[in-house]
Amino acid sequence: MDFAFGPKDESFRESARAWLAAHLAGEPARVSGRAWERELGADGWIGLGWDRNRGCFGNRAATPTEQVVWAEEYARAQAPARVGHIGENLLAPTLLAHGDDAQRSRFLPAIARGEELWCQGYSEPGAGSDLASVRTAAVRDDGSGTYRITGQKIWTSLAHEADWCFVLARTTEGTQRHHGLSFLLVPMDQPGRIEVRPIRQMSGAADFNEVFFEGAVARADHLVGGEGNGWRVAMGLLARERGVSTLVQQIGFAAELTRVVHLALRTGAAEEPVERGRLVGQWAALQTMRWNALRTLGAVSDPGAPSVAKLLWGGWHRSLGDLAMRVRGADAAVAPEDWRTDRPYELDAVQRQFLFSRADTIYGGSDEIQRTIIAERVLGLPKEFRP
Repeated sequence: MDFAFGPKDESFRESARAWLAAHLAGEPARVSGRAWERELGADGWIGLGWDRNRGCFGNRAATPTEQVVWAEEYARAQAPARVGHIGENLLAPTLLAHGDDAQRSRFLPAIARGEELWCQGYSEPGAGSDLASVRTAAVRDDGSGTYRITGQKIWTSLAHEADWCFVLARTTEGTQRHHGLSFLLVPMDQPGRIEVRPIRQMSGAADFNEVFFEGAVARADHLVGGEGNGWRVAMGLLARERGVSTLVQQIGFAAELTRVVHLALRTGAAEEPVERGRLVGQWAALQTMRWNALRTLGAVSDPGAPSVAKLLWGGWHRSLGDLAMRVRGADAAVAPEDWRTDRPYELDAVQRQFLFSRADTIYGGSDEIQRTIIAERVLGLPKEFRP
């Protein structure tokens, strides 16, 4: 398979590189958060390829390889972390596949303009990787044309900033497992009905949140895919976490690996045969992940691709965290030099990377769940017994 980019892709690369150079110049604080999302949206850089022929939602038409080119240039320019990626990369493709015309017309242009941010209401305290155990309930009120949602979601990224949340909830009382679930679009600005609490991690950051729904309201016409079809919609959404989005993630991984290599050169760890072998192994595995993602980029239906990708990058990134600490040496376990002062305890970049990577094989679907999916849906092995 030819993994090279063609002349059209390289022309697109020049356009992307020039736009990023012009818009990232000047005051760094200007290009961040919502303001940066609106800047991207104004020139059509959000939602590349949603509609490859017309770009009718305000986005640019782009082939899959052009989307990869944009992601590469974005990473190389060290552009700001995106706060709109959940709406752009997860919800939007789901609405294109499962939503109706009214839903697409209402939500996709706002995402493409960078005006509305989204979060994902999937995991719960008792239903993390196993989403079929969801207990959050949504009861329909035909008189008002709404659903009332009660329950709790956890590990919800960007919930403290999001305008909307797509929520997997049980709409048929008494159902079990994947039956009776529905996919609802819920506005977050509902004081007294939705409460967001940040979760402090061992790295000191608070990137995730708990979200409590107490009779939160969602319009019935914001139900995606029909009542009781939430499992199919949710699984379709998770399948979007492959291809271009996986390649974007790998570009960040490459930058992290480069930093670890430079660290090994400074500390002398690169001169040790064992550590040098580990560094080479990390590089080779990253290349393999990239080729696998490119190979599956145009796949129409591959139920195992998302799970294979998750297993690969989860284990790889956790190993990189271990390796970063090893090449840093004993100093990696020591607090910053001013730890005796009254300043709050702060970790450096290597320590944060190590601690955060502990969760890589758990969040987004644990390794055990991914292996079960591959075994049952791809290899056709007997299903695990579930009482």
